[in-house]
Amino acid sequence: MMKPYLRDRQKEAKVSTVTGIVLTVTVHVLACLLCVFTGMKYIYPPPQEQTFLVDFSEDEPQPVRRQNRGRQPQAEEIDKTKPVELIQRSESPHRSEKANKTAEAKPDDFGDVETPVQKEEINKNALFPGMSKKDSSNAPHGASDPKNEFKAGHSKGNTSSGKAEGTPNARLKGRNTLGAIPRPAYSEQDYGTVVVDIWVDNYGNVTKAVPGGQGTTVNNSKLWAAARAAALQTHFNQSADAPALQQGTITYVFKLQ
Repeated sequence: MMKPYLRDRQKEAKVSTVTGIVLTVTVHVLACLLCVFTGMKYIYPPPQEQTFLVDFSEDEPQPVRRQNRGRQPQAEEIDKTKPVELIQRSESPHRSEKANKTAEAKPDDFGDVETPVQKEEINKNALFPGMSKKDSSNAPHGASDPKNEFKAGHSKGNTSSGKAEGTPNARLKGRNTLGAIPRPAYSEQDYGTVVVDIWVDNYGNVTKAVPGGQGTTVNNSKLWAAARAAALQTHFNQSADAPALQQGTITYVFKLQ
């Protein structure tokens, strides 16, 4: 036989199980009824969707309008009933028979016209120092002093010194010399042409001079040094458009007298 306390325990277990099942079912039924009557309701027909437009463009500044003061100009009204008058161009009563000629181009600071090279004239007095204008005939000439007729000569000749003849010729494209070109000073018994290559800056100063350029006919170092010293003393006009160092030439002609 089972003991009394075991029976009571079994009864209590059964009652507890039945009670748990009943409570569980009751709670679920109540939850379902609550969702049915108080849950989300579906609206039919559905309402229209509400949208809004987002504009990301930048606001452009509005132009400032100027207010014009005064009256606006108005065109004159044309009277179409008046006849049209033809106006003749004014012409000169005198007609020129000569053709128009422009002035000859001259070199300036900005032009590219080169100064023509002047032809060198031969100085006959330099070739024949003892001949004057009165004695320019073809007749033979004797010694001016009979005592010197048979006098022995020497290696340095009878002339004490020479000098540069004529005006030195400077050539620098688009630029002119300021004042007269300095003449070389020398005391040598020699003659010929010395061409000096020069380099001129924007301010017109000769910064470099090298004698012996193309056209030089004498190799005397002292004549070259005299020509170089004179070239360094030459000044040209200023030119901002010219190169930093513009190259040109100066020609010196040395003759004996």
